[in-house]
Amino acid sequence: MRRRAAGQRQHGAAILTAMLTVVLVATLTATALWQQWRGVEIEAAQRTRLQSAWVLNGALDWARLILREDGRKGGADHLAEPWAVPLEQARLSTFLAADRSDTLAAEAAQSAFLSGRITDLQSRLNVSNLVQSGQVHAPSLLAFTRLFDLLGLPKRELSALVANLQLAQGDSTGRSPAFTPNALLWPQELAQLAWYGLSPRSLALLQDFVTLLPGSTPVNLNTAPVEVVYACLEAFELADAHRLVAARTAAHLTSLDDVAKTKGSGLLKLDLAQHSVASRFFEVRGRLQIEQDIVEEYSLVQREAAEVRTLWRRRGSLPPMANLQ
Repeated sequence: MRRRAAGQRQHGAAILTAMLTVVLVATLTATALWQQWRGVEIEAAQRTRLQSAWVLNGALDWARLILREDGRKGGADHLAEPWAVPLEQARLSTFLAADRSDTLAAEAAQSAFLSGRITDLQSRLNVSNLVQSGQVHAPSLLAFTRLFDLLGLPKRELSALVANLQLAQGDSTGRSPAFTPNALLWPQELAQLAWYGLSPRSLALLQDFVTLLPGSTPVNLNTAPVEVVYACLEAFELADAHRLVAARTAAHLTSLDDVAKTKGSGLLKLDLAQHSVASRFFEVRGRLQIEQDIVEEYSLVQREAAEVRTLWRRRGSLPPMANLQ
């Protein structure tokens, strides 16, 4: 009986050892496979990132070329020009010369989709106009007040925004914001205005009508939406703004004199510092989808005559199921 019990214990120990060995081998194998899979995924992500950077760089250069050629022609900027036509989503292969010898590149181009648009940022009210040299600019404040009234936004938020912008820029005594109590830094992008008194709801409603540009800029009445036209022209009612937008659709405004003709009244006051029919600042937006990965890039470009330079670029990835409207 003792020999049988000892044999059973040895047999059980052998089975246990074999099971532990199998578990150890399976663990090591799974770890090796996971590391290999992780390496492949990292390499694929890096390749996608590099490919996206190349394509989006090319898209930005293409947009700058269009703006540069338009700048050489001079004249007014309006929505019937080539830069204003959006690039709808299209396969990347339609933009590339076919190279039948490079099968991998051809397959990659077939699975990549590119889209984009150029937006005139001077079609919006510029937040930087509100405070100039530490002082509130009354005509710009009036334009923002009319826009807030039209959109049903609380005026207390506009008052807080103006007060905080004054703190950020410094007051009339010339003191630097760094030495001003409760000082704020000047905002660098529109989303940061949430720190200056605007609620998330107000920011969401204003995003298509306001912008934040370096220095003060006039509104391009050729490209501004109805709401902005109404806001920046004190003598205009909402019906007048609709009439101007309809008139410029038939024939774009070549000068501010054309704006006065649509109103048909001598009460219309136009100021070159506030109103224009041409633009210098544009946003270039590119969107690239490679299989399940989506990358978007936003760039601010400034055009001076035939020279177009990029002021900043921001890039990010979006999940494939995100709302991209």
